[in-house]
Amino acid sequence: MFDDLVKINCHSKNRILKLIAKNLLEKFYGCEISCMEIDKTVLFAHHARGCIIIAAKICANVVIFQNVTIGTNMKFNKTISQWENIGNPIISKNVVIADGAKILGPITIGENSVVAAGAIITKDVPSNNVAYGVNKLRPKDEKYDLLYNPNMVSPEKLIESNNKRIEKFNKNNDENTRNSS
Repeated sequence: MFDDLVKINCHSKNRILKLIAKNLLEKFYGCEISCMEIDKTVLFAHHARGCIIIAAKICANVVIFQNVTIGTNMKFNKTISQWENIGNPIISKNVVIADGAKILGPITIGENSVVAAGAIITKDVPSNNVAYGVNKLRPKDEKYDLLYNPNMVSPEKLIESNNKRIEKFNKNNDENTRNSS
């Protein structure tokens, strides 16, 4: 249902259907998606829960995780009675935007970049970079995909890894409790 609503909301020419899909996305998934241009290959992890996506353009193969905000940060200059910093972000091809990231203003996120969890980005990000913190950048290591790869880890492997971690944690915790007694 989510993917169908996104398709209608972002790509339908029928304004009434778009409005219905927009309202259903907000009601059922707590997200708002409004882009002047959005590629049909854009993926939303976790049904875009908590996302507010108001972009100028989102290109092919972008992956957006939950609680992401993409929008404006314009301001009104009272001295000259004019708006400044007008416009919304453009997200280039193959970008991954992690949980809780904020991308604000008339900026461009370059191809193959990653915007890290919790990042606040208000400046252009060159291609092949990792944006983190507040407007911090570092080159992306091309040997790794961060957060997303179409060949994702299997649920069984994730469960196995977590079970091993829990077992180790419990063992260490039990030993610490015995040693402190």
